[in-house]
Amino acid sequence: MDSLFLLLLLFSFVSADHDAFIGVNVGTGLSDMPNPTQVVALLKAQQIRNVRLYDSDRAMLLALANTGIHVTVSVPNDQLLGIGQSNATAANWVFHNILAHVPATNITSISVGSEILTALPNAAPILVSELKFIHSALVASNLDSQIKVSTAHSSSIILDSFPPSQAFFNRSWDPVMVPLLSFLQSTDSYLMLNVYPYYDYMRSNNVIPLDYALFRPLNPNKEAVDSNTLLHYTNVFDAVVDAAYFAMSYLNFTNIPIIVTESGWPSKGDSSEPDATIDNANTYNSNLIRHVLNNTGTPKHPGVAVSTYIYELYNEDSIPGSLSEKNWGLFDANGVPIYILLLTGSGNVLADDTTNQTYCVVRDTADLKMVQAALDWACGPGKVDCSPLLQGKPCYEPNGVAAHATYAFDTYYHQMAFTEGSCDFNGVATVTTTDPSHGTCVFPGSRGRNNTFINGTVLAPSSNSTTSKCSSRYLNRADNLLKLVMAGIALCCAMLL
Repeated sequence: MDSLFLLLLLFSFVSADHDAFIGVNVGTGLSDMPNPTQVVALLKAQQIRNVRLYDSDRAMLLALANTGIHVTVSVPNDQLLGIGQSNATAANWVFHNILAHVPATNITSISVGSEILTALPNAAPILVSELKFIHSALVASNLDSQIKVSTAHSSSIILDSFPPSQAFFNRSWDPVMVPLLSFLQSTDSYLMLNVYPYYDYMRSNNVIPLDYALFRPLNPNKEAVDSNTLLHYTNVFDAVVDAAYFAMSYLNFTNIPIIVTESGWPSKGDSSEPDATIDNANTYNSNLIRHVLNNTGTPKHPGVAVSTYIYELYNEDSIPGSLSEKNWGLFDANGVPIYILLLTGSGNVLADDTTNQTYCVVRDTADLKMVQAALDWACGPGKVDCSPLLQGKPCYEPNGVAAHATYAFDTYYHQMAFTEGSCDFNGVATVTTTDPSHGTCVFPGSRGRNNTFINGTVLAPSSNSTTSKCSSRYLNRADNLLKLVMAGIALCCAMLL
């Protein structure tokens, strides 16, 4: 049964510039935090080969030893000022937190702080010096080619991000960004960027369409178009990443790769966060994983991988903030998946494909007129046997369009052998792992029991720990939202055409 819940077989492939990977962030804000051995056991069971830690915890690094897992360690924000005072203090940190663990633990990068410019601006003046100090210590130990040094940024440091070709970094940070980018370029490192389409969408008051945030397929005439480059954008993620590329080129840096150090979608929220749902979280993360592993790249750099760390491994119930802040994880504290990722079409992503335990159902938000049209098609040209929906038959009750359509959609989905597009019906259907069978109405693929699998839906094949990250990730989105509203306006205008 454990193999049934295998979420991420993270294979790598060579892109134009580097190997692409999907990793996960490992936060520790759990009231019942698994011990390091349990964490590593989960990583190994899920074949997760890249992790990012928010510190350099000794026990965790020892548990990761001899696993081959690629590890990004971090200098926590609250340690930044102390470590960055001199070459000596940085070298001492490297000695105790890096040299003590390599080569047994496969440390491949160091993130010096997280979102410093927006979360801890008083430390910004020493940020580049600290990166240089740590890098010098790695050079002295002949580890600089193996371990790269960078710092993770909030995407809110990018202004006017749509169209991406007009994007630039907040000019007030030029005294930091110019020497930082020069350092990254000279050391063959990369820009670390946190990208959260969820917040961009939520704060836009529906100006940015949900499908655009979730990587759902858009008709070509509904894509956002950069009027300067004529590049077409089908999702927020690509637009933000390209905005960062253009912002770097504005400062005359054109060959620094980007790694997205945080991206995800919450699976639960309070009443003010209606789009923090299991369905949306699954859709976003599944589509994101496919997008990265398919070597799609971005419109500006097609085929150039943008390796990405999913935020995050566990739900962190003890961190402050709204309900959604506690529900970004792929797993609960017991290692049970919050939802089952199904990544059909992304190669050998799952060791045990769970497609045969999935069902096609009507989306909760679907327009009932469109549902009725799709039901008519399924029972007519779609050649679905809808006789169980007749009065007196097992699936007549509940007698409603959505219930009847769910049976017809699922029957079609199974008779088409789960092929791509077979659970779409013009966007009114989605795939779930929750068996919709009820009473004597047994759906195709059912094992004769309801709610067999844990918590919610999976991706429809047709759809394309630190406290500081909580406050800064959410509160510093205002600038970036103003930029991305332009993308939403462009999309909405296109929809009216």
